[in-house]
Amino acid sequence: MKSIGELLEKYHLRPRKELGQNFLVDPVHLAKIAALAELKPTDTVVEIGPGPGTLTRLLVESAAQVIAIELDPNMVKLLKNEYGHLSNLTIVEGDILQTSLVRLLPTPNYKVVANLPYYITSAVIRYVLETTPRPQRIVVTVQKEVAQRIVAKPGQMSILAVSVQFYGQATLSHVIPSGAFYPCPKVDSAVVLIDPFPQPPIAVAEVKQFFQVVKAGFGQKRKQLKNSLSSGLHRSTAEIGEALHGAGLDPTRRAETLSLAEWGRLTETIRSMPAR
Repeated sequence: MKSIGELLEKYHLRPRKELGQNFLVDPVHLAKIAALAELKPTDTVVEIGPGPGTLTRLLVESAAQVIAIELDPNMVKLLKNEYGHLSNLTIVEGDILQTSLVRLLPTPNYKVVANLPYYITSAVIRYVLETTPRPQRIVVTVQKEVAQRIVAKPGQMSILAVSVQFYGQATLSHVIPSGAFYPCPKVDSAVVLIDPFPQPPIAVAEVKQFFQVVKAGFGQKRKQLKNSLSSGLHRSTAEIGEALHGAGLDPTRRAETLSLAEWGRLTETIRSMPAR
């Protein structure tokens, strides 16, 4: 394959900072990501943000069908010119957050591979995990700090960690140094492997309410739960204190210390409170 510099120059293109375009070019790390997807000859894979196709070419070698969704029209043109002849590659121009995966997929069984810029990481992962049907496996390259947040344990939890771990088992696979990208970002990246659960690991009556409670809890994360929840859910501190007590939780704890199971208990306790 042409060097990334030569390829971009051919199309008079430069990486766009506003789109977070840092392209992974190191062949060792590209191969690792493709291997993590564990693609079989019968698999369909959705690649989000293929850029100039450095990873795309590996995916099409292993999968039955690759659907590459790219926001940048200039990169779409490059992809079509360089790889449009491949019969098992479909190139889609568009925003993944505005794209119906169900309409694109030839089969309900699929995998997702993505190199995500920081500014849309949370939104894209949440969108994919909430899509029906969910992918069998998700392999995402994100900033190292974001990867660490995704796999965090109670004590360092965040909305992102709760959102991902509610839907799947997340594992930090390996770190990718900044020098593996073109242009080099200021920070290292890491690859996260997410295997979605058939069902969430905790039982909640209403998923929407679960995330409302979580969002309220993290809304003022430096505050104690009784205060942040009271403010976020528009309930008195006395009511929230009662709910926390009912869920077996200390009202002085902070959101980052709660486990998924504790969030679930708290949500169900709040759900059973009299409506206002």
